[in-house]
Amino acid sequence: MNKKTKKVMLSIAKNGLSWIVSIIMLVPLILIVVNAFKVPEECLTLSFKFPSQITLENFTTVIEKGKLGRSFLNSFLYAGAATILTILFGATAAYFFARRQEKKSYAVYMYTILGIVIPINYVSLMKVMQVTQLNNSRIGIILLYTAMQIPFTIFLIYGFVMKIPRDLDEAAVIDGCGPIRLFFKIIAPMMRPCLVTAGVLCFLNTWNEFVMPLYFLNSSEKWPMTLAVYNFFGQYSKAWNLICADILLTCMPVIIIYLLCQKSIVGGQTAGAVKG
Repeated sequence: MNKKTKKVMLSIAKNGLSWIVSIIMLVPLILIVVNAFKVPEECLTLSFKFPSQITLENFTTVIEKGKLGRSFLNSFLYAGAATILTILFGATAAYFFARRQEKKSYAVYMYTILGIVIPINYVSLMKVMQVTQLNNSRIGIILLYTAMQIPFTIFLIYGFVMKIPRDLDEAAVIDGCGPIRLFFKIIAPMMRPCLVTAGVLCFLNTWNEFVMPLYFLNSSEKWPMTLAVYNFFGQYSKAWNLICADILLTCMPVIIIYLLCQKSIVGGQTAGAVKG
């Protein structure tokens, strides 16, 4: 077997493996979509059987009975506020770390980005939330989301800021530009591609978060959309058609945002994650 044949066989094997992995990852989504349009009698158990009668009543029932409108506003509030705070604090911190090339600053930077890989201790975190009286509050969950997303945001933006020449800072300071004006008027506009990427990723991650609101939001009135699915779980029965409809409605905003911002996400990650 010559080299050309081996190369072709290797390419076919890689493509085949990619197709298999993609199909496996699509199986849960297909299962949810199929069962979201079934009548209750056909959805006693989850199956891949296509519905004999397609109905849209599941979605109207979920919106009305599950109070999905309120959950949507909660999710939008949590994700939106956490994204704004994360971008503001993450960008300023990344700029500071990138410009202060000292051992102490670099040590603090490395300590901060360790939050990407270090697991969360929920027992200690629960105690902190109780002491600060932020448990079961909207402000508390927003601050938790912000703290979770800041390490990766700093890591992503740091590499992008390192590419911005220091000469711009020096020229702006010579012209009488203060530190706040320097950052928001000169540096921040140049960071726009990376900031958009970080913002989209932060919004998607906080929107999809399930564990944090489950532990720290006891009131169902404050639940985001990811927890609204619990409204359709009973002690002895589960309305799988309504559960699938709820999950599908919860995923739709994330899918739409990702499709619209896909180029920005890929481009920003490529530009910002080179140095670190």
